[in-house]
Amino acid sequence: VQLQASGGGLVQAGGSLRLSCTASGSIFSINAMGWYRQVPGKQRELVAAITSGGSTNYADSVKGRFAISEDNAKNTVYLQMNSLKPGDTAVYYCNARLRSWGPLQNYWGQGTQVTVSS
Repeated sequence: VQLQASGGGLVQAGGSLRLSCTASGSIFSINAMGWYRQVPGKQRELVAAITSGGSTNYADSVKGRFAISEDNAKNTVYLQMNSLKPGDTAVYYCNARLRSWGPLQNYWGQGTQVTVSS
């Protein structure tokens, strides 16, 4: 199983970016997908997550600015990030909780850098 993330980059404060992440390989079912972020010296934190049924969960710091969505047919999750702030600067990691050849477990993408300039 592989998670391929894309869409990071450099943007000015107030701008927007859209992240995408596609899961591929021997996937039997996906329970949930989401995005985490991490800055140097800090723990990785949840940004947003979505279940296969469409239920969503957001960090308080991004509510009203970020929107997570999914395309179940493509095993893809998106994160639309609007009104970006310098504090959103981080490496963003895609996560999927899925079942492959074995029990349900978490998989991680390679990370994509998001930099917001003031």
